[in-house]
Amino acid sequence: MRQVAIISDLHLDLNQIDVDQAITIQATYLRAHHYQDYLIAGDLFNDFTLTQQFIQALAAKLAPDCRVFFIAGNHDMAQHVTYAQLNTWQDSHYVHRRLITFPGTDYVLIGNNGWYDYSLMDYQPQVNLAQWKKTFWFDQRLKQPQTDPERFQQELQITHQLLEQARQMDKKVLFMTHFVPRREFVPYGLPARLQPMLGVLGSWHLGALLAAYQVQHVVFGHLHRKIQSVHIQQTDYHSRPLGYHRRRRNEWRFGTDFATEWQHTLGTIWLPSTQY
Repeated sequence: MRQVAIISDLHLDLNQIDVDQAITIQATYLRAHHYQDYLIAGDLFNDFTLTQQFIQALAAKLAPDCRVFFIAGNHDMAQHVTYAQLNTWQDSHYVHRRLITFPGTDYVLIGNNGWYDYSLMDYQPQVNLAQWKKTFWFDQRLKQPQTDPERFQQELQITHQLLEQARQMDKKVLFMTHFVPRREFVPYGLPARLQPMLGVLGSWHLGALLAAYQVQHVVFGHLHRKIQSVHIQQTDYHSRPLGYHRRRRNEWRFGTDFATEWQHTLGTIWLPSTQY
């Protein structure tokens, strides 16, 4: 069995976590518990450079026992990276638009940062969604050459291609993205003024594609809801966000220190070894 650790939404800068201490805590625990892969589904810092530096330092500390892979959440995209760079960045740990094998198993990792298309709303509110985003949403600072639905469709097509590649390889799939892939995970019945917030959480079209390919495991973040693994159709969905630990918004459930909250939030996926 291959032991894979999963987490998302660390928000190390907003939570004012000492970076060196966080690296030591994670590396020590992961090595002591014999994890072989560590997957982080986005939102480490509000700065892509800081995210990459953190990943490089953590990976160096864990090598060669445990590999580290990440994708970018919308917060990671806020500074020091362009839209074009997000899609072409050459880093062995960055798995956006990539397929990676899990040695000794029949599984591959497919990563995609993802995006949203407003399809998770209950209904179309009487507002201009583009203007709402520019006024109220964090992503107003992110530059892109197309609309949100167009951006999502591009990522969906690339994901489709990688899923087809995995099928041709006769491999099972662990898929990692930042945004929410199914309507079941977001609240129903919100008032009209909050409907746009549902819209920027993700897209049910991604979940439909993953279901069509009978993907075994899906890891996602963004929602900041600590969800134990949920089995829908033939897929296990995993959401393990650390979340915010701030005076005005405290989402930590297990402790007041990083080590305790991180250890209790961390999820584990066991991948069966190849049988010959």
